[in-house]
Order: sequence, then structure tokens, then C-alpha cells
Amino acid sequence: MQVILHAGVHCTDDDRILKCLLRNADGWRHEAVAIPGPSRYRKFLLEAINSLGRNGIEEDTREIVLDAILEEDHAQVNRLLLSHHSFFSVPKLMFEGGRAYRKAEGRLQTLQSVFAEDQVELFLGLRDPATFLPAAFAATPHTNFQDFMHGIDPMQLRWSDLIRRLRDQVPNMPITLWCNEDTPLIWGQVIRQLAGIEINRKITGAFDVFNQIISPEGMKRFREFLAQNPNVNEQQKRRIMSAFLDKYALDDEIEEELDLPGWDAAYVDMLTELYEDDLHTLSAIPGVTIIAP
Repeated sequence: MQVILHAGVHCTDDDRILKCLLRNADGWRHEAVAIPGPSRYRKFLLEAINSLGRNGIEEDTREIVLDAILEEDHAQVNRLLLSHHSFFSVPKLMFEGGRAYRKAEGRLQTLQSVFAEDQVELFLGLRDPATFLPAAFAATPHTNFQDFMHGIDPMQLRWSDLIRRLRDQVPNMPITLWCNEDTPLIWGQVIRQLAGIEINRKITGAFDVFNQIISPEGMKRFREFLAQNPNVNEQQKRRIMSAFLDKYALDDEIEEELDLPGWDAAYVDMLTELYEDDLHTLSAIPGVTIIAP
């Protein structure tokens, strides 16, 4: 079995991935793809992982976990899709201990031990710290940004540090990444790769995110264009989407207000520049695939 975990990061998804997967679940079920509802596994899985991390894995642990998660006979499932944006941490503790998601590798090790006879894969959307940190801070009960950061200097935050830790501790687990900023253009590919289906296959909701940032008139014209040009490939489609955004983008949906003490335009620009440099570092890490436009 392939066990696919989408684990965030926070403030990149708002459960849109899970909702899109569930909309397609019936169509993929006959292909042995299982997409359980979140109430079946989110609380249970995290409690189980925490307990197993302390007490160890028993011989029948895998069967117990699958029986709890799946309604169908798990012997008939080839690909299990799970989405849990707080699998690594709840937002308020994401920097506890002075590093990002300090429990991430331990929880992935335990998950991999549970599914030792299966192939576990990790999917993560990343986000520019210039917008990620204000959004993540706002999602917590913290009132002081420094308390939230637990001593981490935003200028020193690198997603590549997290991914290297994961590669060191779970070296056999493939990791697929993408940038939240690219999501409107690559949404369909993200969903298809999670599901393990062909890149050109039609799915429900392929333009859900694109639809949120383009005017109704622009979306109408875009759909008309696709209807008149049914043979455009994915790369061509993304170029077309970019062109439509240039003309029809909803500025209020794209622009983000950043309101943290001391964060002037130069500071924000530097954070973004460091993030872009870090993406080059990430692309060179073995076992890491990056979905890009």
C-alpha cells in the first residue's frame, strides 16, 4: 500500500486539498484509492502516533490503525490519502524548542514504523516566511510575536533546514513540495500527484484556487478558451492562466497586509529573497520533488 500524508504546512491550505480530494473520492474508489473523511483519522492518528512513539509498535498495530481509519476492506486499498495540517504541531507550538516543527521527524518515524510494509510519502506546501509568519502568528492565541517564535530570528528560518532533518531521519520517505504562491497555477497537478493519477486526467475542482483570485469575467473567458482549445497541455494551460491573471486578477485576493512591528518593506523583501534562495537549496536535496509552474 502507498500511504500519502499531506501535512501542511499551516496557513497554506485551509483544507482545500482534502475537500477537493473528497469531491473526487467516488470516482477514484474503483481504482483502489481511499480518501477517508478527516473525522475518521485526524484525532485518532495523532493520539496513536504519540502513544506509539512512547510505547512502541506491536505486531498488529498496522491492522488496528487501518481498521480505525478505513470503512472499506484495507486489503483492497492500494493508495491511502491522509491530510492533517497539524500532524507536526498545533500552530501555537510550531516553533517550540527554538526550531520549526521540532516533533516532525519523530512523528514521521513512528508513522513509517506503523506502515513498515508500505510506502509512506510526504506532501508539503511551503510559504514565503514574509507572509507565512504573520498568518501563522494570527492563527494562535499568542499576543507577543517573540513568544510565538521561541527565539527564532525570522531571517534565519529556512524550510530546507526542516526538510534536511526529515531526510536524515526518514531517508526512505519521498517528499513532494510546492510553493503556496504557485498554488493557483499548479493546483490540478498537486491533486493529481497526491492521488497518483495521470497529469492530464480530468478532475473535479482543478481550477478551484485559480477561481478565487480571478474576476468572474476572467474565469468565464478562461473556460470559454479551454472549451475552444481542448488540446492544450498542462504547461500551455499554466501560461494561459498567467496571462489571464495579468488582466483579470482580483487584487484584494492576491495582496496581503503584513502588520508586524519592525517589518518595513525592506525587511519583507529580504525575507522573500532568502526564501527564493532557499528554494534552490531545496531543489538539490536528494529524495525531494518540487512541483513548479
